[in-house]
Amino acid sequence: MDKINVLLVCGSGASSGFMAANIRKAASARGLEMSVTARSEAEISNYVDEIDCLLVGPHLASELDYIKEDIEGYDIKLDIIDKGAYSKLNGDQVVDQILGMFS
Repeated sequence: MDKINVLLVCGSGASSGFMAANIRKAASARGLEMSVTARSEAEISNYVDEIDCLLVGPHLASELDYIKEDIEGYDIKLDIIDKGAYSKLNGDQVVDQILGMFS
């Protein structure tokens, strides 16, 4: 698999920054090429041309319909980060989730 470009969004981008760092570490430990950027959901439209995968913090599940509109017409995989993985900042679990989106 080629490099996967992931955008991770939460409310302000703060907690997702820690999650992104842990995903990068977990991907690197497995020898995977994965670029993970953390931003606020307001910035999604700035990244639609650059990403393969959009992960949304579980606390933004109610915003999913609006987020789907932001990426409509783009070939972007979309999922909500597993709540347990997000609360524990478990990068390995989220890497598994990302890989599952592409299998």
